[in-house]
Amino acid sequence: MKTRIFLDGGDPAETRDLLGRLGFLDGQTTNPTLIARNPAARARLDRGERLPEAEVLAFYRGVVHEISGLLPAGSVSVEVYADPATGPERMLEQAAEMYPWIPNAHIKFPSNAAGLAAAETAAAAGMRVNMTLCFSQEQAAATYAATRGAARGQVFVSPFVGRLDDRGEDGMDLIANILRMYRAGDGHVEVLTASVRTLDHLLFALALGSDIVTAPYKILREWADRGVPQPGADYRYPRGTLRPIPYKELDLALPWRQFDVAHDLTAQGMEKFSADWNALIR
Repeated sequence: MKTRIFLDGGDPAETRDLLGRLGFLDGQTTNPTLIARNPAARARLDRGERLPEAEVLAFYRGVVHEISGLLPAGSVSVEVYADPATGPERMLEQAAEMYPWIPNAHIKFPSNAAGLAAAETAAAAGMRVNMTLCFSQEQAAATYAATRGAARGQVFVSPFVGRLDDRGEDGMDLIANILRMYRAGDGHVEVLTASVRTLDHLLFALALGSDIVTAPYKILREWADRGVPQPGADYRYPRGTLRPIPYKELDLALPWRQFDVAHDLTAQGMEKFSADWNALIR
């Protein structure tokens, strides 16, 4: 397949199981919410335990280290803590700490102005980055511009399709629009379809030629149990009543700060991830 397949999860047991079912995985994405759902973390939370921040970071490091060992040839995304008030300097401090945890890390920054400023500095220093919580073509254009000059494979952008679907917009249109826009560029940013909720999200990402798709365990297990089907030439995505997202003509040569990267879903996602992280910390 042209598209690489990642697991979206924070439990190494799921990674092992899917390696057995599929025979392969090309990488894994993690975030604070997924780490908070890890069975070991969940058990401690259920007992009412909260941990010092250093211990939470050590737990996160241990989880991604185990996943990295299972996927040595793949990529493992590790996310910085960022609420809507977190500045680029603090994000870069965390990135500098997290990046050496494993040899195949991509550091996840949010697709807001602070995250893009941090990614610009990190990518220029040679760090692999993954711009998460992307909900607009403008955010993807800004990712391209902020990381201009990076090598292919160094930068991912992660549009979240399911959360757009939740409010009646066709999230898969965003994937198609970004892929179309990037065809005019140099290919240094790869599109990672994220927030996959259904098998059709996965199949349509394959049909569109998304560089990567990350999906939760239950979707990849369903795909494996059905024999890893591929979308044929007659495949039609069942978009139902979802509103289309129109394509925009954007100039990738512009400086990234000239793009409007504000998006309410990005801010909401940052609030959710930071709240789940804070729930672990004493």
